Amino acid sequence: MADITGLGSAQGSFVPPGPEAKVFVISVAAELSGLHPQTLRTYDRLGLVAAGRTGGGGRRYSLRDIEVLRQVARLTAEGLGLEGVRRVIELEDQVDALRQRVAELQIALAAADEVQNLPALTADNQVMVWRKRR
Repeated sequence: MADITGLGSAQGSFVPPGPEAKVFVISVAAELSGLHPQTLRTYDRLGLVAAGRTGGGGRRYSLRDIEVLRQVARLTAEGLGLEGVRRVIELEDQVDALRQRVAELQIALAAADEVQNLPALTADNQVMVWRKRR
């Protein structure tokens, strides 16, 4: 039977791009975000979203970029100016980074607690070290 997937023998090895991969052309990103392509160009120039570039200079957007564009559209529709939107995005990014750091510290604390709860070695305990002979 012919392989209609186009993946050949590596059928199980395809990994889709992650949310940070810049894969959408501007027209697709505009449609997905509900904004006009010229608005996306303006937001890119203002630094609200950082589109990737192709060798020919074309813009490419990621799923994360599209989420940010939707957020910008929502916040501006609620009456927030673009500088306010920029500040909200910066603060939300800081909160996300802090949450990630807290999670890392909680894992480290749990590991330290496990070490602390190990039974202490006393004179009664014997430790034997085995070494492999050569």
